[in-house]
Amino acid sequence: MYLLARYPRAQDTILELIQNGALSVAFRLEESLAELRKLLQKYRDTPMSLADVCIVRMAEIHDRHGVLTLDSDFLIYRKRGRTSLTLIHPAA
Repeated sequence: MYLLARYPRAQDTILELIQNGALSVAFRLEESLAELRKLLQKYRDTPMSLADVCIVRMAEIHDRHGVLTLDSDFLIYRKRGRTSLTLIHPAA
C-alpha cells in the first residue's frame, strides 16, 4: 500500500481484493517473532521495514505462493537464507 500511495485507485483495488476474498492476509506477528528477529538481523545492512520482514516470513510459511510487489528490495531477500522469493511484478 505504501508504494501505491500515488495511485489511489490501485489501493482501492487491493482493498477490494481483500473484501471479496481474492486476497487474504493470515499472519500473526507474535507467532513468528523469533524468525522476524533473525531476518531483521540478517538484513540489517539493507533497510527492511516491518512490512517487508513480515512478507518474507509469510513467503517462508506459504512456500508455494508468490509475492506481489513493486519494491526492488525483494530481489535481495531470501527464504530460509538461500532461496529467492517468487515475485510477481505487475506492469507499471
